[in-house]
Amino acid sequence: MTAPQDSHRAEYWKRNLKLVATLLTIWFVVSYLFGIILVTPLNAISLGGYKLGFWFAQQGSMYVFVVLIFVYAAKMNSLDKEFDVHED
Repeated sequence: MTAPQDSHRAEYWKRNLKLVATLLTIWFVVSYLFGIILVTPLNAISLGGYKLGFWFAQQGSMYVFVVLIFVYAAKMNSLDKEFDVHED
């Protein structure tokens, strides 16, 4: 294996891990912080007749999780194309 291929793979892996870390951080903030830790201050805000903390704990986190799945798929597809490892 040549050095340019190694650096190419290392850069691909580094960007993949950065994406995963970013999405996991968002997941943590929405599920743990908004749904558990910050539920009391968020309950002072109302969204559609429901307290915001309750909404995040019950429904908002699920919506965010689904969005994160689609964001991950789209970003990985573009990353795969950029590094020419995409599927046809």
